[in-house]
Amino acid sequence: MSEQQPALIPRATPPAWLGVMGGGQLGRMLAHAAQAMGYQIMVLEPAADCPAAQVADAHICAAYDDAQGLTQLAEKCLAVTTEFENVPAQSLALLAQTRFVAPAAQAVSIAQDRMLEKAFFLRCAASSQVGPAAHALIESAADVANAPDHLFPGILKTIRLGYDGKGQIRVADRAAALRALNTMQGASCVLEQMLPLAFEISVLAARGADGQAVVYPIAENVHRDGILFTTTVPSPNVSASIAAQAQAATLAIIHQLDYVGVLCIEFFILQDGSLVVNEMAPRPHNSGHYTIDACSTSQFAQQVRAMARLPLGETRQHSPAVMLNLLGDLWFAEGSDAPREPAWEQILTLPGACLHLYGKHDARRGRKMGHITFIAPTLAAAQQQLQQACGVLGIAL
Repeated sequence: MSEQQPALIPRATPPAWLGVMGGGQLGRMLAHAAQAMGYQIMVLEPAADCPAAQVADAHICAAYDDAQGLTQLAEKCLAVTTEFENVPAQSLALLAQTRFVAPAAQAVSIAQDRMLEKAFFLRCAASSQVGPAAHALIESAADVANAPDHLFPGILKTIRLGYDGKGQIRVADRAAALRALNTMQGASCVLEQMLPLAFEISVLAARGADGQAVVYPIAENVHRDGILFTTTVPSPNVSASIAAQAQAATLAIIHQLDYVGVLCIEFFILQDGSLVVNEMAPRPHNSGHYTIDACSTSQFAQQVRAMARLPLGETRQHSPAVMLNLLGDLWFAEGSDAPREPAWEQILTLPGACLHLYGKHDARRGRKMGHITFIAPTLAAAQQQLQQACGVLGIAL
């Protein structure tokens, strides 16, 4: 970034415009944060009635690589970000020719490719002191035959476009890996060694264009069917030494990437207490939603500050928190295909229950429809509220 580029100071009249590539729930919550700070938001998204467009000040209904749409976004907005990592990196690079873009196309392109991502983590290992799981590129039956023995059992993952457990198959041996590869429709894959996992954590960080970086408390995550189920912060199981190591590794990685914006890195904690880096998301993250209600500066306000080249906010967590993802399954009674609204009025009687719905009109099983964050004076109290809410919603713990 040129030192001559000014910060986009919040002001009421006329407000500056910020652009968002993508129209999902992350864009929606980013728009709320930006508007609270005095900015106007323009979203570029091909879906007409997307969550972000419902609250944005303007919506360009166009593909992510549409030349006219990108031109319109660049002409109006002084800075642009992306709300999910599968926006074409080349579109971000094109926007960066005339506008400040955070995160940069290079960082997004690394996160879009699992092999590039793992190679980057390996390059960072000298400074981060944390590496990825053992792995190998798998593009053919010959690659399966030649894969090292220690990669079995393992997980076969598509290199691109995998999320929420999609494009991932556990394989016990070479025969299973070959069968799995045959279902991937010719996609290049990576085979990762299965590790003796104790639990998973994520570390949310943000870095400004001036190089200032901040890191949030450790979040402990539980997944079901590859989709985030709950996030608990502070992590009840991570030791102080591992927490410090994960935060230091995240800061080392975000600096080496020369990243601007909010970045989330997921780590595995193994049964022997060691730390392994899994993947990164170049954007606000599902596991960081608790920051809206439990921290001085939410991850979305932090992203606005970074893209507007303003000082970053403090990451202090003022309340212990547990976040519950709300999937479309909750809208369907057992044995019924007719959707009905969950009992939100009962949820909202629970102390510290903060309900966030994403404006998705079509409830589908497995679709993220919203989340609830439970905040309380103690973590035990927040966990108690989670248990009561799951009882109301019919979710097994």
